[in-house]
Amino acid sequence: MISPFNGLMRYLRQENESLMRDLGLLAIVFGTLFFQGLGALPLIDPDEGRYIEIPREMLLRHDFVTPMLNGVKYFEKPPLHYWLNALSLTLFGENEFAARFAGTLCGLLTVLVTYYLGRRLMGRRVGLYAALILGSTGGFLVQARINFTDMTLSFLLTCAFGCFALAQREEERQKGLWYYLFYISMGLAVLAKGLIGIVLPGAVIFLYLLFTKRWRLLAEMRLFTGGLLFFAVCAPWFVLVSLRNPEFPQFFFIHEHFQRFLTKVHHRYQPIWFFVPVLLATLLPWSPLIPAALKRGWTERRGTGATLFLVLWAVVIFAFFSKSSSKLIPYILPVFPPLALLIGAWLERGSSPRSMRWHAVGVGTLLLALGTAAIAYPLTFPKPEIGLPEGVLVGGLFLCQGVAALISGFRGEPVRFLATMAITAYFFCLIAPPVIYARVVPDVANKEFSQAINQKAGKEVRIACYSGYEQGIAFYTHRRVIVVGDPDELTFGRDQGGHAEWFLDFDAFHKLWDSGTPLFTTIKQRDLPKLEANVKTPITVVTKVGRRLLVSNRPVETGQVPANQ
Repeated sequence: MISPFNGLMRYLRQENESLMRDLGLLAIVFGTLFFQGLGALPLIDPDEGRYIEIPREMLLRHDFVTPMLNGVKYFEKPPLHYWLNALSLTLFGENEFAARFAGTLCGLLTVLVTYYLGRRLMGRRVGLYAALILGSTGGFLVQARINFTDMTLSFLLTCAFGCFALAQREEERQKGLWYYLFYISMGLAVLAKGLIGIVLPGAVIFLYLLFTKRWRLLAEMRLFTGGLLFFAVCAPWFVLVSLRNPEFPQFFFIHEHFQRFLTKVHHRYQPIWFFVPVLLATLLPWSPLIPAALKRGWTERRGTGATLFLVLWAVVIFAFFSKSSSKLIPYILPVFPPLALLIGAWLERGSSPRSMRWHAVGVGTLLLALGTAAIAYPLTFPKPEIGLPEGVLVGGLFLCQGVAALISGFRGEPVRFLATMAITAYFFCLIAPPVIYARVVPDVANKEFSQAINQKAGKEVRIACYSGYEQGIAFYTHRRVIVVGDPDELTFGRDQGGHAEWFLDFDAFHKLWDSGTPLFTTIKQRDLPKLEANVKTPITVVTKVGRRLLVSNRPVETGQVPANQ
């Protein structure tokens, strides 16, 4: 009788398994992982609150052209992700599952597209290995389950790069189909996050043509008809939004693209090496294999165009965002699929038993060190973000993975190592993130504040944010919020006029507090003394979440509570 593990290895070694069967099994296995408990936790601000409130306001106003947030124009991103979330809200209602559904679906589809691309370019085993690697990567899973635009962009860029990679093959019989799908995918990527939807594919393809000297591909790329199709997909919205909002082009193209890339105007500057440790951490447990996979892909560049294209896909995007003056962790999500394919190709045909053993030792040692550090963290840091039980759980899972890597790599068999690490990584992703989220997320979410507002604040009560705009409150309460002090990302919308009563400086708000107008206000605990020193009306603490308070200038149903208690 064959054991389940040996059955899995035999399945992984097969080259001619049905395409539909593989896709179905991958969809079930990773669909379970990606969607389990998706709506269990409150929205994680600021991103999740922002990217679900905008589509909620679209549905409320029946206007899908001009994005608005808290009642003001918001042009930092194009609308595709908002449209997908609006559809999700329509299908599933206003809840956390609906807020995350579109992005999570894009994450799952990225795994499936990666499998299909690997199968077509380098064989079934490489495609299957890459899908297992990508789907069991903790950093990819975590970001797929958060509502923001980057996973939608990553899926569409994967489709665009994949369609070009298939179309450019000499033996491809459906070149026209793949090229046209390439242009459609780029158009949708532009609608998802702007000009990088065409800049990144353009840069990678240019370098690919330069290295391979296959300039003749330009003649077969359907540049004219494909360009028309690209503009037919993305241009209508840009034209409509510009006609309705003449201020849009300057803000979106200059401020949100060129200034974001070239300057520190968005206050997201990080050193050029920032994404190196980010990639190492987010691609665990597979990240120690990246150097060997890239090296192998580069050495094979003359034998097959596929590996060179994958190397350029990963390196160009990584270098582009490393050079940018604005950096956030999700920006490098589009490099995950090509790296998964390169690692899968290295495991399938590029790793000798000796090399496999050494890399397994490296992976195992790193995971053992991380496990030890995770257990020690809550014991040694004065104010740890997680408690000892969570530290022991995460650390124990890392230790199990480390031991599994050392044992499975001892024989130098890549398939055994892959199967073992994929299984342990899968269970790590299944167990660890929900436990960590349950401990950390409530302290940064606004659901508890919103529930208190809905229960205790009548329609005559105005809601304010004293310490920066709290994104999720408008979504949960269906109320517009007064922003006190720096409006930050709402500055552009505020400056369009007609919103003076919703954006107050501190002096104006202090006067409003003492005017008799009933207020419920969110405030950071460190800012409470400032409010106390500048108002006369007693401050009532309604509830407290982490280091933030919900306060009011009138007694609440439970009785007035002094603010300093």
